[in-house]
Amino acid sequence: MEPGVRVVPCVGGVVHDRAGRLLVVQRGREPDRGRWSVPGGRVEAGESIAEAVVREVAEETGLAVVAGAELGRVRVPGPGGVVYEVADLVCTLREPDAVPRAGDDAADVAFVDLAALRALPCTPGLLAALSGWGALPR
Repeated sequence: MEPGVRVVPCVGGVVHDRAGRLLVVQRGREPDRGRWSVPGGRVEAGESIAEAVVREVAEETGLAVVAGAELGRVRVPGPGGVVYEVADLVCTLREPDAVPRAGDDAADVAFVDLAALRALPCTPGLLAALSGWGALPR
């Protein structure tokens, strides 16, 4: 890592519903405001990545999840030399029929199939990462 680069630990929740659709949020803030991604955000001090992803999914979508295995990690460059290191975890819905609602810094939220996901303006690298991890929606 270069001197002066600050790594910020973050999480993302990869949540599929019973139909195999993926839970995505439209970002309401920078970076990538207006683009779609999986729900997530920064890991707070003293939090595990599992605790952080459960909290972030609830804050952004109103849905309760159980954190599962880590799928992989991505590094996202941010302003001022910051690098967001995002650990993406598989999450399972606690209530499979619950309906998401946008909250916190999410402008919108939806479960989408693969065709709908491909039609959305997504955050850079989202589709490639999900594809590489075998986590694309049906």
